Amino acid sequence: MNINLKLILAFIYIFCLGVLLVFVFSYLDLKDLTDYHYIKENSHALLNLRDKNLYMFIFIFLIFSILWTFLLGFATPIAILSGFIFGQWLGTLMSVISLSAGSTLLYFLAQYYFRDSVINHLGNKIEKYKDLFKKNEFFYFMVFRFVGGGGIPFVIQNVLPVVFDMKTRNYFYATFFGLFPSVFIVNSLGSGFEKLIGKNESLDYLTVIFDPGIYWPIVGFIVILIISFFIRKKLFKK
Repeated sequence: MNINLKLILAFIYIFCLGVLLVFVFSYLDLKDLTDYHYIKENSHALLNLRDKNLYMFIFIFLIFSILWTFLLGFATPIAILSGFIFGQWLGTLMSVISLSAGSTLLYFLAQYYFRDSVINHLGNKIEKYKDLFKKNEFFYFMVFRFVGGGGIPFVIQNVLPVVFDMKTRNYFYATFFGLFPSVFIVNSLGSGFEKLIGKNESLDYLTVIFDPGIYWPIVGFIVILIISFFIRKKLFKK
């Protein structure tokens, strides 16, 4: 690939990332995140706006989340936010679709424009798994997503399949089904926070910890971690 085209793409990518960060932080004052009354008031305003413009909210959330993922954003904030705004089931569906689409776009970009760089930096780290993934790339990448990528950061997970030249269609569906269980649990946590804020004028640690909408998702997350541990030991042995 021509070096000038790479520089142009890198500039566009950094510019879009900068615009996204400015947009997010221009409406977010980190000091206000410690003020419960501020959070409660703005939560009510946000949810009232959602109720009046549900389809617009869905569209904006999808576009924002796809761009967030494509521009190297983390998955957890999207899952919590969607659970808070849309609830467990719709929120989970919105999260998984947007995370899968954004990851696939990032994979497509890396596959066609930065393939050599990805292979040079990551190829040696998964060399021992290449034959395993080539046996059934859909199944093993889905399991890889389910177990959280074995602790590998989400952004690196998204471009890792470039090393074994995974089909784009398999990549999307393996990501969708692999992320679904963990995203549902995190989404449920976001939904639990929304209900907790809606019914309490003030909060303390005990109220949060012993609320079913909070502790059940935490229990589910622990179960996922335990299952993931045994799957990694079984399928991804050193």
